[in-house]
Amino acid sequence: MQRSLISLAVMALLGLSAGAPTLVAAAPAAKVTQVTTQLPRTAVPTHYAVSLTPDAANSSFSASVTIALDVKQATSSLTLNAADLKFSAAAISAGPGKSQQASKTDIDADKQTVTFHFADTLKPGSYQLKLDYTGVIGTQASGLFSLDYDNGGAKKRALYTQFENSDARRMIPSWDEPFYKATFAVEATVPAGQMAVSNMPATSTTRLADGRELVRFATTPKMSTYLLFFGLGEFERATAMEQGVELGVITQKGSLGQAQFALDSSRNVLKEYNDYFGVKYPLPKLDNIAAPGRSQFFSAMENWGAIFTFENSILLDPRVATQSDKEGSFLVAAHEMAHQWFGDLVTMAWWDDLWLNEGFASWMESRTTTRLHPEWNWELRAVGTREGAMEQDALATTHPIVQRIATVEQASQAFDNITYSKGESVIRMLENYVGEEGWRAGVRSYIAKHAYGNTVSDDLWREVEKAAHKPVTAIAHDFTLQPGVPLIRVADAVCKNGKTTIQLTQGEFSKDKENKKPLSWRVPVIAQTIGGTTVRTVVSGGKASMTLPGCGVVLVNAGQSGYYRTLYTDKAFSALAKDFATIPTIDQLGLLSDSWALGMAGLMPASSFLDLANSAPVDAAPQVWQKIAGVLAGLHDSYEGKPEQRAALDRFARARLAPVFARIGWAAAKDEAAPVANLRDTLIRVLGEVGDESVIAEARRRYAASASDPSAMPAALRRPVLSVIAASADAATWDQMRAAAKAEQSNMIKAQMYDLLGSASDKAQAQRALDLALTDEPGATAGASIIGHVAGNHPDLAFDFAISHRDQIDKIVDGASRSRYFPGLGGRSADPAMIGKLQAYARQYLPADAQGDTKQAIAAIEYRIKVRTKRLPQIDAWLKQHAG
Repeated sequence: MQRSLISLAVMALLGLSAGAPTLVAAAPAAKVTQVTTQLPRTAVPTHYAVSLTPDAANSSFSASVTIALDVKQATSSLTLNAADLKFSAAAISAGPGKSQQASKTDIDADKQTVTFHFADTLKPGSYQLKLDYTGVIGTQASGLFSLDYDNGGAKKRALYTQFENSDARRMIPSWDEPFYKATFAVEATVPAGQMAVSNMPATSTTRLADGRELVRFATTPKMSTYLLFFGLGEFERATAMEQGVELGVITQKGSLGQAQFALDSSRNVLKEYNDYFGVKYPLPKLDNIAAPGRSQFFSAMENWGAIFTFENSILLDPRVATQSDKEGSFLVAAHEMAHQWFGDLVTMAWWDDLWLNEGFASWMESRTTTRLHPEWNWELRAVGTREGAMEQDALATTHPIVQRIATVEQASQAFDNITYSKGESVIRMLENYVGEEGWRAGVRSYIAKHAYGNTVSDDLWREVEKAAHKPVTAIAHDFTLQPGVPLIRVADAVCKNGKTTIQLTQGEFSKDKENKKPLSWRVPVIAQTIGGTTVRTVVSGGKASMTLPGCGVVLVNAGQSGYYRTLYTDKAFSALAKDFATIPTIDQLGLLSDSWALGMAGLMPASSFLDLANSAPVDAAPQVWQKIAGVLAGLHDSYEGKPEQRAALDRFARARLAPVFARIGWAAAKDEAAPVANLRDTLIRVLGEVGDESVIAEARRRYAASASDPSAMPAALRRPVLSVIAASADAATWDQMRAAAKAEQSNMIKAQMYDLLGSASDKAQAQRALDLALTDEPGATAGASIIGHVAGNHPDLAFDFAISHRDQIDKIVDGASRSRYFPGLGGRSADPAMIGKLQAYARQYLPADAQGDTKQAIAAIEYRIKVRTKRLPQIDAWLKQHAG
């Protein structure tokens, strides 16, 4: 599953509350006899034959399912997962003449289960359970749901499913847990002329007497319930054959022209993955279904053979698509297609090991992007990915990568930066430690050995160790079974006889526990003198010594593959700052990131980052300037309520960033590098935020001119220009932008424009955006996003509004997001009063096992307050000395 682009900005606030039942043992798969389950262990399904009749107009469906199952121990009842389903018939058969109706049906809405009781005891053996039932079609992305949209001025409705993590039970009564794999045969009775889509190709379409059509799909391989998919609507499909697989992209009618890049990307990624995994993609087709609307929880889902993606994450409309959109489209393809192996073919046994899906898909997306699009310099993004994880992982409310999951709510909250970004970063470090070839051989062995089965993390470590002949399990356990961020302290270097010796000490980096007793890790470390040969070691037992060839300035975590912070002495850091321009770009990013985080935590002078930013050359890599601009924008926000200090910071920001922007200009140069295009977008937004008058004036000129001259705002400039306009919008401008949003025909562009209405700095316009979010005007899935954008500038206003309209908000946020949506709004605050508000919200509305996001949000607020009171004075002093 690809995390929602909407929620990425607040992912660092989200955490997990732990506590759980039986765990899968860290043992060979053949010895695992018991896995976590919330269902009785009396029966196991082997096949589902599903017959579905959706009634989109009335938001309901009727269905029947025949489940082939094996009863493992005698029982007089069967308990399955079911949610919001009503049963009209239930019978079980052991063969001809051996059928009995259920004597009683008990539904437990809280546990999301249904229990069928039988008068005659079911002895061990094979049975067929036949169920007839009805259910509801929702308006948010969980279970079977509808999305309404405009198409050429006509109102349309399409149906889709979203089952991860625990929502297949909303359409099919089932053993809705990842370990209970089975095959599925789906058929659906649908309106004629609409396209029905599922995991497998349709095998037949039969016209019925009433004019409808019965569509039957081929039987799936053995798979988990959460990977099943069904879609229905007025769709178009573009296809291409690649290595015997029919690849497709499915869109609403009229949007197929925006799908070519996604289709081409899928072809290239399939070839790459067939080779990398050593196991060919096993299904006959692989569709990517692009849907209007959005979710606060996710942007794409890896249903086997039928990836679901919100269209804003994969389609490229030439009127508005940017380089960043192109990169995002490719990443979605790379991420979700990686899941076809890591997650679909081989699936974690229980949600504790969700990272085996998401961390690996994230790592594969980055690796594949680097290989197939070297012009994007994607390897440099690894530092940002690591930073996103460490932001959460350095708070006391963090959790291990492998975590204990007890409930549906906890499983939903597990889709966070620890699972995705720390998972990816740790994999990158381990691959670097054992070697690329050994790692790949281990992955290939793991996939082949466990195909169509379920695993735990140790199954992977075992195969990697065998293939790479290097002890990786102990290191992997240190980084996956315990939380937190190692801190490597580097003593001053000693040069003797043409060699440099350094002493390393391992501690722990914490943002909110200054005197925390550090945990212990075995930490792979790579170091070098600048320009010299790299040397490797593993810091074990808390200490290590390294001898490097040559004498010179020492760089630790060279190449930035390690998941740890590096703390130098003042002398060593000053030497690195002096030679900053000569350091490889990825290490410049690492040094910037460490200096900022360590400075804000009080382990270095808070101004250390500014020393580096002040010495960065104008022609430094675009990624370096994006990092600098992002931190300066964050500092601008931190000075809220302090106009004099903010003005000083903004003067420095303009002085540093304006020359960089002048160098690249408003218009793209011929054959311009992709990272430069992304930097231009960032600089326009940030310079607008810090009050660069020339940028603001030019943005306003282009916005005004665009009414009669579309070329004034080409696709690459449209969103950054509109962002500047929206941020400073008065009532008249806000009204003008709203009118443009209402008139827009493209659902994707319309959603972007409504988001902009929530970006106003002016509180009165922000309140208008909040009021608008609860109306029907933006669309059923757009309101929650608007409120989220308001929270960017006005978190307290947005949170208070959402709480006071909680019943309405619950209807526009998909179920998997609710326990994290409200903390995500308030978690951006720096007001101590918000802590009490969040605690009151959690006490009143959340069970204890669903409060992890709230605790994480509170920790983030407390840290933000600490930064503003303890660190900003050091920034003030630096600015007075260096920036006038």
